[in-house]
Amino acid sequence: MHTPVLLNEVVEMLEAGPNKKFIDATFGEGGHTRALLEKGSTVLAIDRDSAQIANFKSAINNGKLILKQGNFKDIVALAKEEEFAPVDAILFDLGLSNEQLRSGGKGLSYKNLDERLDMRLDDSCEMDAETILRQYPEKDMIHMFMHNAEETLAVELSKRIALQRVGIRTLTVGWLVEVVNSVAKNNPRPTLTRVFQALRVEVNSEFENLEMALTDSISLLNFHGKIAVISFHSLEDRIVKRFIRTNGYVQVGKKPVFGNSELRFERSAVLRVFHV
Repeated sequence: MHTPVLLNEVVEMLEAGPNKKFIDATFGEGGHTRALLEKGSTVLAIDRDSAQIANFKSAINNGKLILKQGNFKDIVALAKEEEFAPVDAILFDLGLSNEQLRSGGKGLSYKNLDERLDMRLDDSCEMDAETILRQYPEKDMIHMFMHNAEETLAVELSKRIALQRVGIRTLTVGWLVEVVNSVAKNNPRPTLTRVFQALRVEVNSEFENLEMALTDSISLLNFHGKIAVISFHSLEDRIVKRFIRTNGYVQVGKKPVFGNSELRFERSAVLRVFHV
């Protein structure tokens, strides 16, 4: 298991300790949850991906842990099912886990060339990535790439996809990588990152789910309870920042906490902690 992003900062800013109750809304590989448990806290850990829960369920044997499969947009219902409220803090780590990227088999990484473009994190998604790329007209693809990732080559990419998808039986990661490389010839890697981000966000309704979860989470908090959000791109962070400002909540610290720029897996991470 890799060290989770901004682990020490999360534990310190949430003031983990005995008699504290936390919800880890994005269990992943369990790194943050482990650290909270080690401090004596009780944790309700949620993950949308059932494989994540199954992979690590036996790895953490602790009576103060409740593992729950579900989408954090349903955080209130999930907490009520376990009679787990009110809580001292809620954590959202919005990044994908290494396991999901490395061997998830869902086409989440542009490095796994043979995988089909699925990208669904659970079965509630209306469409997978392949269906979106087959069925979206150009104007909808343009909007997706711009709205979900601010991709400057959105128009050219959408035209190329609409042309190249004709007659292709299965749209794989490798197929999409070739399409992107043909458009972003000089430096394709940043474009690949944004294209895969845009598709994953679209498939899993990530922005809408985040806004819903933030709004609903407030009702689960103790007096002066905290919410911590680790985001990995500016669009996610913008949602969190706007939520704090619009509702008049108080951010802990004048500025957010940034990930270590020397560590590839956390250099883009931004942590905001706030209380009501």
